[in-house]
Amino acid sequence: MAGIFGRGRDKRSARGTGEAANEPRPHSAAGALVKDATTASFGAHVIAESARQPVLVDFWAPWCEPCKQLAPVLEKIVKAAAGKVKLVKMNIDDHPEIPGRLGVRSIPAVLAFQRGKAVDGFVGALPESQVKGFVERLVGPLDDDADRLAKAEALLAAGDAEGAEELYAAIIAENPGDPAAVAGLAKLLVSAGELESAKTVLASVAAGGERDNAIVAAKAALALAGQAAAVGDASELMRKIAADPGDHQARFDFAILLNAQNRREEAAAELIEIIKCDRAWNDDGARKQLLQFFDAWGAVDPATISARRKLSVLLFS
Repeated sequence: MAGIFGRGRDKRSARGTGEAANEPRPHSAAGALVKDATTASFGAHVIAESARQPVLVDFWAPWCEPCKQLAPVLEKIVKAAAGKVKLVKMNIDDHPEIPGRLGVRSIPAVLAFQRGKAVDGFVGALPESQVKGFVERLVGPLDDDADRLAKAEALLAAGDAEGAEELYAAIIAENPGDPAAVAGLAKLLVSAGELESAKTVLASVAAGGERDNAIVAAKAALALAGQAAAVGDASELMRKIAADPGDHQARFDFAILLNAQNRREEAAAELIEIIKCDRAWNDDGARKQLLQFFDAWGAVDPATISARRKLSVLLFS
């Protein structure tokens, strides 16, 4: 560690004349991964936390322009690490004691702590590739978006919706409007019944992203959830179908509810039954609804493949 602070910008000479000493630093804390520390909280936020994973400490000041350049780069890479490393920010003007003890003479300065000790560091506003390399020396290769999307899907499958939501949100924070992450987060919100939030998330997709297959699927899932909330009670619909198998509206509504319960094959079967009996019913409504199911389920879902095969037999026999 000796000598790593010999370069960079001297904290006394870096203060420009006429600059406001209390000028805010342009950053926003990103939940538990990024925190601001004081002299009093340094032990808890850095020393104790570094027993669980590496903690980066960013020493900065409001008057330091290179600090402002480095801050968003650090936050982006810490978010990309998805919990493998945390970031703590310390304003050396407000809290000079800790940086003084550690020998910080130039800023921006970043120290990495592991198991309560400073193990590495750098000074200056390094380019993103070098900051990423610095973090990877501590925690190993960082996942790209495809890796994180796959992890989010695995977390969802394991029932960890909160973990999946954090990964989707981290990708969106780095790449606003990313279609795959927007779609994933929207479908998660739909599953949780937060339809208005899902609608808001979908509206944030990047220009041109509305044609992405994942976005199409998420929008279809949102529309289907809205329909399911309006069709009534399943037992009542079943009673109507039993009393009158030709009650296509009841069967149609029952298919919507079955889909909302993730009973996809059964939902498709109800719509196919309507098509068998009356292809033209409700302006071809059963077929159109089945196509919306396909959009929501995805082209390679087994339920889509099976139902599409049965639909083709009906339409072209």
